[in-house]
Amino acid sequence: MLYVSNIINYFNRELDGIATKKEINSWAYIVIEHIFGYSKADYILNHDQKISKSNFHKICDIVKELKIYKPIQYIIGETDFFQLKFKLNNSTLIPRPETEELVSWILKHDFSSILDVGTGSGCIAVTIAKLTNSNVDAMDICENALKIAELNAKINSVNVNFILNDIFDTEKIPNYDVIVSNPPYVQKSDILKINKNVSEFEPHRAIFVDDNNPIVFYKKIASLAIKSLNDGGYIFFEINELYHKEILDLLTKIGFVDITLKNDINGKPRMIKACKK
Repeated sequence: MLYVSNIINYFNRELDGIATKKEINSWAYIVIEHIFGYSKADYILNHDQKISKSNFHKICDIVKELKIYKPIQYIIGETDFFQLKFKLNNSTLIPRPETEELVSWILKHDFSSILDVGTGSGCIAVTIAKLTNSNVDAMDICENALKIAELNAKINSVNVNFILNDIFDTEKIPNYDVIVSNPPYVQKSDILKINKNVSEFEPHRAIFVDDNNPIVFYKKIASLAIKSLNDGGYIFFEINELYHKEILDLLTKIGFVDITLKNDINGKPRMIKACKK
């Protein structure tokens, strides 16, 4: 393979059976942009460009990692979220489209302060800081994740106050207009049901919870939020669709009102909003 025009076919030939053709083509275009800086339109215009040996070896190495189901985002070390660039490492989850939907929902509300609990790569906090004038705090238990989140804030030219903290060691937090979290919510016993690209590469601490208490994070965060949210403030959660009834009941019992369950683009109940009186 010596020309840019051969890359798509090379990916499809080498990765047949690893993923759908649509996904493989998507990976190829991501790699083309990553290595050459070409958009899809640029790719067409530069299809007859020769590929250097060093770039060819880079492409081969990426394909080798894709063959063992390593996510393309970890291979190239970054991803897009809300049309912003975010760096990633193996301590941070790969941001999902459902989380973009959650952020879109939050942005429809007026607020001047927000806390993101379990920020990971910082995708929620950084995006909100970029698109609003609010004061943004972001908390995580993982120091390596916060280093990446801080880098992402710098890359996207925003100010976010990052806090290294274990939410379960926290008894009180400052007052906010909004608290948001996309916490771990997959039972450990479900690990065999999860695709290899997730179970073998993404951080388990950010995904899994004990089977006997799958909504433990929601209980803790909601109990803090009901005390610290300003009157009329909101809590937003991304949730496991299997436990939406339990989380609705939890928020009601704690004292939240105007609780709204929202479906994602696939029609699954994946987001909840609740208001403090």
